[in-house]
Amino acid sequence: MSLDYVKFSNGFEKFMPKEYRDMVEHGPFGKKISVSQMGSFKEVLEEHPMCAGCAMTLFIRLAMIAFPNPEDTITVGTAGCGRLAISQAAIPFVYGNYGDQNGVASGLSRGLRLRFGDKPKDVVVMAGDGGTADIGFQQVLHSWFRKERFTTIMLDNEVYGNTGGQESGMTNRGAVLKMAPLGKKFEKMDMVQMAKVAGCAYVATVVPNNPRRVESVIKKAVLIAREVGSAYIQAYTSCNIEYAIPTDKVMEDAKTVENDRYAFSEYISDEAKQYLTERYGYKEFLPKPAAPAGAIPGKA
Repeated sequence: MSLDYVKFSNGFEKFMPKEYRDMVEHGPFGKKISVSQMGSFKEVLEEHPMCAGCAMTLFIRLAMIAFPNPEDTITVGTAGCGRLAISQAAIPFVYGNYGDQNGVASGLSRGLRLRFGDKPKDVVVMAGDGGTADIGFQQVLHSWFRKERFTTIMLDNEVYGNTGGQESGMTNRGAVLKMAPLGKKFEKMDMVQMAKVAGCAYVATVVPNNPRRVESVIKKAVLIAREVGSAYIQAYTSCNIEYAIPTDKVMEDAKTVENDRYAFSEYISDEAKQYLTERYGYKEFLPKPAAPAGAIPGKA
């Protein structure tokens, strides 16, 4: 939970495993790393037990590269596919049991602020659609209403992929799955709108086939959650097993879904815009200068 935990103790460097030495010497800690540099540094998540072609794993890798301060970040997850990868990363991970991840994150976030004061200690929840919109829904919503200052990321694969293919609240209406053979009878939950109504300062939807965009939304969300209020990112991370998407078509599917029903969207509160502009120099949120009078038709 600081740069100290990835430093060698005096005299022990030569005895440490190569993976550990690579992480200390070539990892992202204490550096400003971009997704455009993937392949040139040691990532905090490399080996994992996820299925071949899993889009969720790619998104998690991109998200962790985008963390503003990975050495000062704790991730929180719950039951589901995502935690199989998240728990393998070289940053601290807390397992919230069966949907209580946002309750755990609330206490953790508050405790870190008391313990470390103004030092940035980011908390990021990453959980599936079942853990976020179904089982953990109550605690997710209450953390947003209370303006808890951490980021919630839904890994939306639109199915309970870890337990064989039951429908979730985020499954699309009519979808037929292995353990939902009659097709879902209800609409997909509108978690984006609920996040806005509940008062989240930042809300975004994204797919993993645009790494720079994923990086951008993750950085904004974590920075805003650090000082302003709750942030929510909903990421389409298809389950190629339960939806029978060929491994080599996973990114093509993501692009199709993005164009069809998962278009990029971003909501930022005025307070968050001001914060990003003043603290981190985000020019995109500066007021646009008024056009000269002569440039307006009909004006002298």
